[in-house]
Amino acid sequence: MTTAAIREKLHDFINTADDRKVEAMYTLVENEIEDTYDHWEDEEFLAEMKKRIDDIENGNDEGLSWEEVKMNARNRRKLKIKH
Repeated sequence: MTTAAIREKLHDFINTADDRKVEAMYTLVENEIEDTYDHWEDEEFLAEMKKRIDDIENGNDEGLSWEEVKMNARNRRKLKIKH
């Protein structure tokens, strides 16, 4: 599995995990997290954001409305709760 795939799985898990699990995971990695992390200084983050904006502007990705994003998040949450 690629690092990108692992990151995506972790993001999905963290976004839907209950508070207890998130707190436990944070305890494991809190010493590794920089208190001064700035997304705007992260070249990988900036490159990803540029790619996404370019894809939308070039018509390669139509993007999602805010309502679609909220609906998708609610649906994912419902699926995770059932399991």
